[in-house]
Amino acid sequence: MATVGEIRYAVVPGWEQLPAGFQHRDVCGVAVDSRDQVYIITRDAARVIVYDREGRFLRSWGEGIFTARTHGITVGPDDAVYCVDDGDHTVRKFTPDGRLLLTLGTSGVPSETGYDGQSLDSIQRGGPPFNRPTNLAVAPSGDLYVTDGYGNCRVHQFSADGTLIRSWGEPGNGPGQFHLPHGIAVAPDGRVFVADRENDRIQIFSPDGEFLDEWTDVQRPTQICIDREGLVHVSELWWRPGQRSYRHGIITDDRPGRVSVFDLDGVLLARWGGPDRCAPGNFCAPHGLCVDSQDSLYVAEVTYTFAGRAGLVPPDCHTLQKFRRVS
Repeated sequence: MATVGEIRYAVVPGWEQLPAGFQHRDVCGVAVDSRDQVYIITRDAARVIVYDREGRFLRSWGEGIFTARTHGITVGPDDAVYCVDDGDHTVRKFTPDGRLLLTLGTSGVPSETGYDGQSLDSIQRGGPPFNRPTNLAVAPSGDLYVTDGYGNCRVHQFSADGTLIRSWGEPGNGPGQFHLPHGIAVAPDGRVFVADRENDRIQIFSPDGEFLDEWTDVQRPTQICIDREGLVHVSELWWRPGQRSYRHGIITDDRPGRVSVFDLDGVLLARWGGPDRCAPGNFCAPHGLCVDSQDSLYVAEVTYTFAGRAGLVPPDCHTLQKFRRVS
């Protein structure tokens, strides 16, 4: 299935066994816990759904809690579940069965950045937490790093108890600047990898926010997952002709969504995704991803938000796929 590189993955068809009466046109995030249980967070019927490794439904929770703009989900090493709700301007920490433990941010209250609610170009300055945050990563130290996001241009670092340690970022395309910091991961050595989506790059920082490097062999990166081998998995959105990249300007060709896998030095090891967006193994709108203890890869897609409501793909186009590593 992977079209370049030395690592290969094959799609696992029919993996998800969605219960009767459930649906999801958007799966905005996916994560796994210490037992390889798979947690997804959905958008149209906003909830968390939990499966076992074979795709059998275990439970759901969160109904009535989240807005229609859920965005990301992360499971920490202690199996705590962090849910990012960009419509509510909060990040919430739950037990695995949905009991609320901690809230970061003030529900319904965005920070002041100049954002007009529509355009990234309206963001005038970096602000405090949060204005439409996007994703969270747990560092080996236990610190929490949050990308913030659609209405801000910053990364925030918190202690495990939710105390703000520092923030960095301003609007722009220079080192340490962002146009939609969208996804985040922390490497075993503490380096912080940030998916700077509309700048078509991944920026890499020290644990305290010092700019170290950037990778530009990506397109619209949405989320990053670093597995136990140190492989860096990146989900990348579709660029359509006529859209504008802050790095490349107006896009003139169709660039399908894809997944790429790198080593920790940025060497490309695998990449796949083609123009038949709804074919098994290809992608419409890859938005989140994770890897379990057996090297299986899960990819979540916001298919309806990104393409379905505009009639660009049929209603039955996939929103969650599992891939088995085969080499």
